[in-house]
Amino acid sequence: MKKIESCHTGIIEGYVIEGHVPAKDIQRLLKEKPKIAGIAVPGMPQGSPGMEGHGYDSFHTLSFESNGKIGLYSSHE
Repeated sequence: MKKIESCHTGIIEGYVIEGHVPAKDIQRLLKEKPKIAGIAVPGMPQGSPGMEGHGYDSFHTLSFESNGKIGLYSSHE
């Protein structure tokens, strides 16, 4: 799924976490337990976790399903 590809991949409680995903999005995922494969922040946007200190770009956390369907999970403006 090239559209959501990033630089880091992790798995927690069966969910795939791709990229610089904010902790509050991961906490929400683990609390709500939606029927998705995981969440991702594509690329390496400035201001995302681990990319602080060099400005800020708004970015989105995307959800994705094993069938390839991608949706908006949260916005970070």
